Parts: sequence; structure tokens; C-alpha cells
Amino acid sequence: MVHPRSAVFAAVLLGMTAMTAGAQQQARQMPPQTPGTLRGVPDTSIFADLNLYPSPNVYRTGDGRPGAQYWQQRADYDLHATLDTTSKSLSASMTLRYTNNSPDTLRFIWVQTEQNAFRPNSLNTLVYAPGSRFGSRNFVGGDIIDSFDQVIKGSKKALKLRDNGTVTKVDLAEPLAPRKTAILDASWHFAIPLHGADRMGRDGSLYELAQWYPRVNVYDDVRGWNTEPYLGQGEFYLEYGDFKLSVTVPAGYIVAATGTLQNAHEVLTATEISRLAKAAKSDTPVPIITAADLSSGAARPRTTGTMTWQFKAHNVRDVAWAASPDYQWDASSYKGAIAQAYYRPSAALIWDDAADQARMSIEEYSERWFPYPYPQISAVEGPISGMEYPMLAMETKSRDKPDLYNVVTHEIGHNWFPMIVGSNERMHFWQDEGFNTFINTFSEARRYPANGDQMQRAAEERAQVEFTQRTNTDVPIEQGPDRIDPRKLGQEYTKPSVGLQLLRQEILGPEAFDDAFRTYIKRWAYKHPTPTDFFRTMESVSGERLDWFWREWFYTTAHFDQAIDSVETSNANGAQHVVVIYGNHARGVLPIRVRFTFSDGTTQDIEYPALVWSTNSSRYMREYDFTGKTVSRIDLDPDHRLVDIDRTNNSWIAK
Repeated sequence: MVHPRSAVFAAVLLGMTAMTAGAQQQARQMPPQTPGTLRGVPDTSIFADLNLYPSPNVYRTGDGRPGAQYWQQRADYDLHATLDTTSKSLSASMTLRYTNNSPDTLRFIWVQTEQNAFRPNSLNTLVYAPGSRFGSRNFVGGDIIDSFDQVIKGSKKALKLRDNGTVTKVDLAEPLAPRKTAILDASWHFAIPLHGADRMGRDGSLYELAQWYPRVNVYDDVRGWNTEPYLGQGEFYLEYGDFKLSVTVPAGYIVAATGTLQNAHEVLTATEISRLAKAAKSDTPVPIITAADLSSGAARPRTTGTMTWQFKAHNVRDVAWAASPDYQWDASSYKGAIAQAYYRPSAALIWDDAADQARMSIEEYSERWFPYPYPQISAVEGPISGMEYPMLAMETKSRDKPDLYNVVTHEIGHNWFPMIVGSNERMHFWQDEGFNTFINTFSEARRYPANGDQMQRAAEERAQVEFTQRTNTDVPIEQGPDRIDPRKLGQEYTKPSVGLQLLRQEILGPEAFDDAFRTYIKRWAYKHPTPTDFFRTMESVSGERLDWFWREWFYTTAHFDQAIDSVETSNANGAQHVVVIYGNHARGVLPIRVRFTFSDGTTQDIEYPALVWSTNSSRYMREYDFTGKTVSRIDLDPDHRLVDIDRTNNSWIAK
């Protein structure tokens, strides 16, 4: 979903350096304080064991890896869609091959019928106002399922359905045993909403279609069937498989979709095919369809009747598509992957850069974290402010090119989280949006360094976190997104991003963090990780126990306020003896970063890890001897790299 630094999201969002060695310094730590935990009394400190972890088992190990018997279901689809631009409706059919890799025999399945969110009196309409971002601007009827059959030995058997809003129970005609595959045929139709919770809809002759087919719900080893309703704010949790997609549209339309176009010679002109071949070897954008082609009619092989566009996608969890008769089309490539942009002439002044923005995005994330595995990526312009699907990213026109890049690189970044690393977005939104927001800071800094390097962009996010804490408007991150006030949803983006930044720069260090984070992506690519799998991987690979950090950052609303409580100085034999008591005035703990400034203008930076607070989380004393120097000033976190809601108590100045 759209990046919080974009102009579109702004309104929603608003509601170690090493110790310097010195021969003169001697530091002596205060003896440990009496622990605050008595026998028989639960440990409620920030450093208590985080007993929220499930026990390791054969499916998920204690160090965060998939277990020896890890399994997940598989869903392969053959989809056929026909767009009726007169009635503004879609009719479709599918064959679903659903493979049961679980140890359980299944007698029914659940499928997602998410167009039902846009019918009158749906739960979505009761939660989100029609004019709101996650509401529907018109209620047009929802999914109408015409047939749902199971194919058994070549014969179709009609199945019993139970409509439960945005999920539907499908009773199988015969039980599905482990390691067996059920073949299901379905057909359905629906009227396309004007504004479908800012994830799909239409704008004049342009259509963006998503959540448009009965997608099988995830059945996993953690919760069995995952059947949370689709309300709009919470996103998706889907199985992986291979997809065939055919889209029939009026002949004058251009279609962009998840997957690789299979019948270019039927739907493109010879000139367009030649241009695409050139773009496949070019690291700069090549126009495939120009404004002149659109105005002259040369953009389409013919303009009467209909055309069917055919696509294939391997090992993805979803397909979406967009279609318009007015799309200009640019393309370039990165290591064999085509980076494309589709946009109307009215957006051309900004969007003529979008194909290159798409290319740089997959290059950045591939080189830094995990190679992009798919054959293409498409950025499509339309009414949706920002939404992601495998190989397809939807964005609006945007106010300028940097703003567009913030959205493009954010939506394309979602191909890593959650399209490759397939977490449950509807339950653990931060594993999707927060991780992606974090990797965006590197990409944005790479594209537009003049607007701030990665550290500066991270600092902007820290300021947002500090604001929510100072105003007591912060919320726990580990909760379902549909439970969060929409005005506070931006915290699910920025706070996890800030947390990862703190882990990388201040707690683990870049080398250990990057090793652990890449390992997490590699371990759970095309699988279904939980938060626990992430926590355990980060700990096992980095070598640090981080219960305290997970608790304060993801499960609570702990605030952060370090202070210099007192300073005592004395002089003897040409040396200054300094006693500093550092205070921790809030529940949350972070490392201590302190800078001593001396009367001669020199400085010395010293760091202490967050674990120094573990014996007494409210005060920490250190003694220093400085030979030939006099301390004139002491500052905590002088570079503002940590979160601190009150910086007025961070400095001491000698009288």
C-alpha cells in the first residue's frame, strides 16, 4: 500500500560510532543493583523473557528456520476474464488445482470473495464511510457466483457454498486427503466499483482489477484456515502457485498484468514487438507505445471487436491487471527483467520517468537484499493511490517525480515483502509495510540523494515516532490492522522501519543486521513466516538475544527518554574525575550514546549497549578520569540517532 512519505499518504500519517580510546581514561561500573524480581513474583521488566513464542516443532525450528516437516498448500489457477465496458462489469471463470500438502484431510475449503465488501450493508460499509479511503464510493452488488464445481474423474459435481461476506465456505464433494489435488471449476461476475477501497476500481475508460477472483484462503500449520474478513485496511494472505491468465477487452485497449505476455503477435503491432525486443537489452527506457501512436491509431493492430491478452506467471501468490485505451508504454531492463510503465498522456510530464524508476527499484533491492526473481515489473498509472501485486504496482499521477518515486519504489518493494516473503498481512501488517518502508529509505536515498541520504530519511521517521509518543497517540504494532484507527495506520509503516534502523545502526551493527535480514528473506522466500520466525532468525544469525527489543518495539507502547540525572566532578593530580548518573525516565531502553566536550574544544564519543540497563532500568552510573582535560559539556545522543521524547534533559553544561 502507498508509502507514508508520499503526498497521498501525508494526511493519514499526520493524525555506533566506536568508543574513542584514551590512555588517560579509566571507567568503573557501579556494582549491580538488586534485581526487581522476587521469588514467585512474575518478572515484568522490559528484559523479561518474551514468553509469547510458540514452542519449536517439526514445522518451525527454534532458530527461525522452516522445520524438516514444514509444509504449505499450493494453488494453481487458470483464469479467464472478460471486461464489459458498457455495463462496467466483469465476468470470469477459473479452474483451480488445489494441492493439500498438509497432514490433514480437508472436507471443505474457504475462498475469498472480496468484491462482497462493496455490496450494500457489508461489514466494510459499516466500518468505513463510503467517502473514506478504505470505503467504497458506490455499492454495486459484490460477487455473484454462477457455478462452483469439483471435477471428479472427468465429471463435475456442484458444490454447496455458504456466503460469509468476504469469505465463502465451499464443501468438497469428496474429502481431500494429504498429498492429493482437488480440481475446482467456478464462474462468477460482478459490477466493478468506482473506488474499491483504494485497491481496485475505474476512472473513465481505465480499469484496475484486483481481488477479482475467488482466491483460496491460506490453510497453515499456525492457525488452520485463515478467514479474517476483508475490510479494506487489512491486506492479504495467499498461497503460491502458477497462473495462466486470459483477459478479453475491447480491441482498442492495452493490458498490463502480472506475468509475461504470451501472445504478443496477436495483440501488439510489429513495431511494438520490435521496440520491446530493444527494451529487453536496454538499461534506459524505450518507448513502446507513444502519444503519437495513440492519436494516430497506430497503437493497436485493430480497434473493433475484442482482443484476448494471455499471460503466464510462475510461483506467485496473486494476479492483478489494468487496462486502458490510452496507455502510453515505456520499458527498459535489468539483468533480463523488463521494467515497464503504463500511463495516460495526462500524466506524461511526470510518468515519463516511471520505467526508469521501476528499473532502479528492482536493481536496488536485488543488489542489497535478494535478487528479483520475476521476468518483469510494471508500474501502472490510474486512480489507485498506491497498491502492490506480484509484478504489478498501481500509482496515481503524483505531484512531482520524487513523490512518484516514493510510491513506485514502495509498491515495487512489496514484491519482496510480502510477494516473495509471504507473511500474513491481514494479521501482521508490519511484517509487510514496515519492512518495506525500511528498505525504501535506501532506495529513495539512491535515487534522490539531494533530498536526504538514508540516515536523514530514517531520522524523519524517528521524528514521527517521537511525535506519536509525546502526544500519547502511539499504538502497539503487533495487532491486526483493522483494529487500528485509520488515522494511526501510518505507525504500522514508520515504527517498524525505525525499529529495523535502530537494530541495524545502533544495536547489532550493519554487518550482523544485514547478514540476519538477508538470511530471513532467503529462508522464507515463497513461504509463510510468522513474527516469531523473524525474531528467532534475527537472534540466531546475529548472536544477540533481543526479547527486550521485540517487547518494547512491537508488543507495547513503551516510550523512550534518556537523561543525564547528575554529574559530579573533582580534580586531583592534574586529572579530572567525573561521575555521571544516566537516567532512563521511561519504560523503553536503548543504547547510550554520549559525547564529552572538553574546554579545549575536543570531543570524545562513548557508547554503551542497551543491556547496561538490565540490572536497574532507571539509572546507570559511570566514573571517568580525564588527564589534562576538563569537561565543559556532556550530551546524550548528540546526533539524534535514537528515539527520545524529551531532549531537554539530555545535556549537562559545566558552570
